[in-house]
Amino acid sequence: MATGELSANIKVTGMTCAMCSTAIQTALGDMEGVGSVQVDLGREIATVKFDPKRTNVKKIEEMVEEVGYGVINERTSLKIGGMTCAMCSTAIKTALEELDGVIEVHVNLGTERAKVEFVPDLVSIDDLKNMIEEVGYTYLGRDDEDTHKLEEERYRKEQKTRIMRFVLGLGIGIPLMAVMQLGIMMPFDMAYAMLIFTTPIFFFISYPIFFAAFGSLRHRSLNMDVMYSMGMGVAFVASVLGTFRIVLDRQFMFYDTVLMLAGFLTLGRFLEARAKGKTNLAIKRLIGLRPKTATIEKNGVEKELDIEDVELGDLVIVRPGENIPVDGEVTSGEAHVDESMITGEPIPAFRGAGDKVIGGTVNSNGLLKITATQVGKGTMLSQIIRMVEEAQGSRPQIQKVADKAVSYFIPVVLTIAIGAFIVWYLIVQEELIFSLTALISVLVIACPCALGLATPTAVTVGIGRGAELGILIKNGEALQRSRSIDTVVFDKTGTLTLGKPSVAEVVPYGVSKEELLKTTASVEKGSEHPIGKAVLEAVKGSELPSVQEFKAVGGKGVKGIIDGKETIVGTRTLMEESKINVGSEVLSKLEDLETKGMTTIITASDGKIIGLIGVADTIRDSSHEAVSELKRMNINTIMITGDNQRTAKAVADKVGIKEIIASVLPGQKADKVKELQEQGRSVAFVGDGINDAPALAQADVGIAQGSGTDVAMESGDIVLVNSDLRDAVSSIQLSRKVMTRINQNIFWAFAYNTALIPLAAGLLYPFTGVTLRPEFAGLAMAMSSVTVVTLSLMLKRYVPRSKRRK
Repeated sequence: MATGELSANIKVTGMTCAMCSTAIQTALGDMEGVGSVQVDLGREIATVKFDPKRTNVKKIEEMVEEVGYGVINERTSLKIGGMTCAMCSTAIKTALEELDGVIEVHVNLGTERAKVEFVPDLVSIDDLKNMIEEVGYTYLGRDDEDTHKLEEERYRKEQKTRIMRFVLGLGIGIPLMAVMQLGIMMPFDMAYAMLIFTTPIFFFISYPIFFAAFGSLRHRSLNMDVMYSMGMGVAFVASVLGTFRIVLDRQFMFYDTVLMLAGFLTLGRFLEARAKGKTNLAIKRLIGLRPKTATIEKNGVEKELDIEDVELGDLVIVRPGENIPVDGEVTSGEAHVDESMITGEPIPAFRGAGDKVIGGTVNSNGLLKITATQVGKGTMLSQIIRMVEEAQGSRPQIQKVADKAVSYFIPVVLTIAIGAFIVWYLIVQEELIFSLTALISVLVIACPCALGLATPTAVTVGIGRGAELGILIKNGEALQRSRSIDTVVFDKTGTLTLGKPSVAEVVPYGVSKEELLKTTASVEKGSEHPIGKAVLEAVKGSELPSVQEFKAVGGKGVKGIIDGKETIVGTRTLMEESKINVGSEVLSKLEDLETKGMTTIITASDGKIIGLIGVADTIRDSSHEAVSELKRMNINTIMITGDNQRTAKAVADKVGIKEIIASVLPGQKADKVKELQEQGRSVAFVGDGINDAPALAQADVGIAQGSGTDVAMESGDIVLVNSDLRDAVSSIQLSRKVMTRINQNIFWAFAYNTALIPLAAGLLYPFTGVTLRPEFAGLAMAMSSVTVVTLSLMLKRYVPRSKRRK
């Protein structure tokens, strides 16, 4: 390897033959700065040696993707302490991206996390840790490590130190200011005494700010610590020069100012950190639900184990008052279980043999024996925590706009500060002390922190509040899109209804009811459709005839051979396609059953109709209320179903929906959603089944019910843990509230800077004689961030209107 060259093993996906590896090798070999390339098709790895001064891994991976292949890198989420504003997150991002092998970095100020994509051959976790600490911040570990105790200890220690620095700054600064106000010209020894006395105290109080500023400048980044350091530095250096009468005289004594300014800035950090700490209370509460131990029973003997040692299939004993440690199924015992922390439902749910229970919930009374079905990271609680943490770290579009504004903020403020000094000193010819005071005040009062915190704090609190209410919002984009929803499409079966249909009416023709049910059930046995399961449930325990050549006809029914006769079970359309005559008598009865809201299937054997079976599904208690609340919000509601128009209308009328899309095959739901979007509508889709997944993904916002399939839940942007349709409405109301709060935060952040920067620059001085001392400018700066975070924290008490009605 040539001197200075680096070597990286890049994991490549999509290669199928030697031509693929040759194509990648040729493309990479032609890149400037690439020395040699070896592609191993078997291991799917490209080993590339390159000159980091002429190219980098990111460009190499982009070339692989440009040729038509994929790249897999390692990803990690790092916990970082000490960030106070948007410029801090920018400084960390810039520093990490300087490391060879780091592909992409996303830093979230609200959750204090950095998501890093990197090539492990070139950069390690230790390298990332060292770089974070070099820039002046605290590395607290990876998200997959249990570092919550470390975080708490670090938080308490930092807060204790901050309050000590603040008390020291004001405790000495205020008396010092009183002494200095006795006269402008101080005795010679008094000036020296102040220099000797205040210097160590000043550097002790301001050290964290200067240290962070130095780290930022080393990596060619400007943050607010640089601004504060400039403001305090100018004031302190002017004081030193005035003490020795070098250029300046004894008028320029800012010793009291720098102490109070450093104290107020530290107070701001203290208040901001305390407020930000409260934004993550929801996730901390969820983490606190995790039991540390579990009692298991083996061979009649009880034994207490660490939760990490519990295995699938273990029999877990849960006594009254204990947290259930795993997801499982009740084997024996009965109890009321408090699930409010997971589902948001305040009333404990009764659980007995055969019922499922969720880890982290509380056994209110009774002894339960539970067979573990999910442990560790597989439990619902662990999945909820992961989902909420990822969502809190996501960035809605509005935050990207705010971040763009922040990137221009410091250069503009520096220009204003220098401009104010030039105008007052050189043009207006005010005294130098006044001009310097204006410069320092502008440097310390300007605050992009409030603007940087406006979105992430609201998103973090809002998503956490959703989790407390049993509403899991997967990302910030879903929040932003939910605000503009004007149409909600509900799937019928399993969403508006319970999805547990039962046989309501049996109409035989030429056979007995029992024979009709058994014949129909025999063919439906091979089907996974809820209607087929309802028929099978009706003949449970009966012996069924065998079926040959079973065949499912998508969205229409099933076929099979029984005793040499072709038996067809399904819709009227399937009968017509199979050339089976549906007479007027059958048709009349079919329409009668459908008008009653029953999904009706026709059974034919050997070319003749032998009967009708009407299956009815129970409508959810929450369906009508959810639809009514959406109407109050002026949101259109639509029901989509595979049922025919007559049956669909009967159900829609019961829940209050006027617009119906009926006779839709499973694969067509996403197409129907797309058609609505093409009409200019912003569509939310609410569903629960596997065939709902494409529609959930196609919708502007997919809302999946927690009782639905894993596929549907993964496809949804919002997951309803409790499967209460009123929660679908609550999710939209919560999203609107969060977005309103973000806009309010951004407004106040801009209003604050717009109003106070001119005041600090002395704009009102010629008219009112009012200006702003640097120490009070520092206090005002601190309060702007605290105001924004406090507004976000108010979301913790928000209860959606649909929840209040409930």
